[in-house]
Amino acid sequence: MAETVAIITPAYRAERWIGAAVRSVLAQSYPHWQHWIVADDGFDYEALLAAGGLHDPRLRFLSSGTIGGGASRARNAGLEAIGADYVAVLDADDALRPEKLARAVAALEHHAIVSVALDERTPTGAHLRFVGEGPDTDLPASRYKWVNLSMDSMIVWDRRRTDARYDPGLVNMNDLDFLLRLFARATGTWHLGTPLHDYLKLDQSLSNGPGVTATMIRSKEEILSRIETGFYPMADPAGAEGMAKFLRISLSAEEAYPAALAARPGLLFEDHLEPMLRAEPPLSA
Repeated sequence: MAETVAIITPAYRAERWIGAAVRSVLAQSYPHWQHWIVADDGFDYEALLAAGGLHDPRLRFLSSGTIGGGASRARNAGLEAIGADYVAVLDADDALRPEKLARAVAALEHHAIVSVALDERTPTGAHLRFVGEGPDTDLPASRYKWVNLSMDSMIVWDRRRTDARYDPGLVNMNDLDFLLRLFARATGTWHLGTPLHDYLKLDQSLSNGPGVTATMIRSKEEILSRIETGFYPMADPAGAEGMAKFLRISLSAEEAYPAALAARPGLLFEDHLEPMLRAEPPLSA
């Protein structure tokens, strides 16, 4: 019997983008999915999508129970509601490439977590850069961030092998915190180096908005402190040390980023960070 993949999409003021996200799910070559859209704003997304001709019995609609409670609470509400063993996360302003679920499901036969390369795009659809592009490979936690150096919401995982919940208390870096919790029972991910997930960089997003450097620094410092105090048990023996090393490099990059951006307007943080990571290779390279 084919495994069902539950896709969880938190939706807050997502009227502009949600249609494209849903169409990308409807276009999947793998048909055994449920798409859970969790409204965090009281909006009727089912009616909105139906008015646009988007309706399918595999679409499921849920409320987070709050207004503006945050993506972490909405995702947790979805995780509590679903019954499927395979789970993927799709933000309302992102999209899946047609083969993402098929390739992830095939890999999950042998791995607890699958990550995929990203195609970062502007709101108009223009390509910015790839993140994690390259050969398919086994990525232990200690080396994970040297490949997936930005964003961690492109994963698919098997809840029977590892599972977690999101931390609503973190302002940023919720996806990395969640992944670290998954790494308690999984040594790493199987990484698909083909870009199979479109990530939209919005000016007002948590990872790209005004004042983001200060909030990113606070969240990274909090996660680093948690690692250093043993908050995250990790199945990879070198995982904690490798993740701590990445965060220290990333914090240095954050502190230098405003000046670098002033010198090179439009500089992506990933393009700023990547040379720093190359200069300090991972522990198990």
